[in-house]
Amino acid sequence: MSAWTELASHARAGIPLDVLVTLTLLGIAPFLLVTCTSFVRIAVVLSLVRSAIGASAVPPNAALTGLALVLTLVVMSPTLRAVERDAIDPYAHGRISQSQALLRAAQPVRAFMLRQTHTADIALFERVAGRTGESPDRAPTLVLLPAFAVGELRSGFAIGFALYLPFVAIDLAVAATLMGLGMVMLSPPVVSLPVKLLLFVMVDGWAMICGGVATSFR
Repeated sequence: MSAWTELASHARAGIPLDVLVTLTLLGIAPFLLVTCTSFVRIAVVLSLVRSAIGASAVPPNAALTGLALVLTLVVMSPTLRAVERDAIDPYAHGRISQSQALLRAAQPVRAFMLRQTHTADIALFERVAGRTGESPDRAPTLVLLPAFAVGELRSGFAIGFALYLPFVAIDLAVAATLMGLGMVMLSPPVVSLPVKLLLFVMVDGWAMICGGVATSFR
């Protein structure tokens, strides 16, 4: 039994630190995707648009998630290029250490998050963490992360609300028309859904929404 324990300890000691760090980063990649990128705002807007149209299962969740991921890569491409230039390439050529690469990689991501985050949100979570009096630029990452996530949720709901109103207007117009014609037994969504789909396709709605939400990031 002791031989197996000694063998396991030697195996653990022989694992390169780079491999452990890589596996750790892969494990927390979904968390980083949600909390440090534009994914939350884009996913919320696309989900609210689907709900406003009234087709609860079309597009499917896989399609919306894939579209949100692609748009996230487009929005985050300047930040990813900065990370590659400042951290990944120097580390790959052996010019900086692993800790320096992680610090350099965090700087462009923090800069992106700070541009989207409201000062009031940072101040709120600084009070929660008991770290008042610090400037937003020097806010610790554990304070910046929830402030950024809350701001992204707020922005996503605000954009979704603005996009929801035209569809509500169509529903009200269709319901009023059916009532005026005396067709009270006909469900308004049966008529309003094709109308909303037709108008959405005519104005190229998905391209408009994707372009608008992508350009909403500073």
